[in-house]
Amino acid sequence: MSRAEPALDSVPGEIAGFLRCATPAAWFEAALADQPTLLLDHANCEKKAASTALGMMFRYDLEPQLAAQMSRLAREELRHFEMVEQILDQRGIARRRLPPSRYAGGLHELVRGQEPQRLVDRLIVGAFIEARSCERFARIAPLLDPELCAFYTGLLNSESRHFSLYLEFARQFRASGDDVDLRIRVIGEREAELITSPDPQLRFHSGSPITSNSV
Repeated sequence: MSRAEPALDSVPGEIAGFLRCATPAAWFEAALADQPTLLLDHANCEKKAASTALGMMFRYDLEPQLAAQMSRLAREELRHFEMVEQILDQRGIARRRLPPSRYAGGLHELVRGQEPQRLVDRLIVGAFIEARSCERFARIAPLLDPELCAFYTGLLNSESRHFSLYLEFARQFRASGDDVDLRIRVIGEREAELITSPDPQLRFHSGSPITSNSV
């Protein structure tokens, strides 16, 4: 496999400025070497993203603007799931269960327990997940075959929009005196640690791979 260096200039500026680090080149090498695992976990990520949005829609149903936006987001994430499933079918990739990555759980460990701080932190975590997805879509797309390149490039706008939505709501729902920028720094430092530290699994949001083909 070619050790092509994934370009950074394809990442939208607001995404690059928000993330505390770039994905290590070794992750792209591992992902290119095991695209079935990458696609299978991508499908899982889209399902989880839809589930997260639906969960927030139900939990915060007394906030009509938030509930309405989460409903739209969930539908879009489910559509993305269906698109990944279609690619899996076209490529004859057998379904198998993948243990979840440490990424989302590691970020949610920092979520505070009381409202509205809990909501603010969950929204910031959502912003980081969407931003990291956007960064990886942008950088891996040119290294893939034309079909997958077009697919991941086509997802960039929606992921960037989801990132902005989560971040805007985090600022909107903050309590008086709650420092959202501080919470972004704290959660961002954890996110960067999870992305750059050694990780035994290859997943869409995994860290720096210990091996190039892990399940």
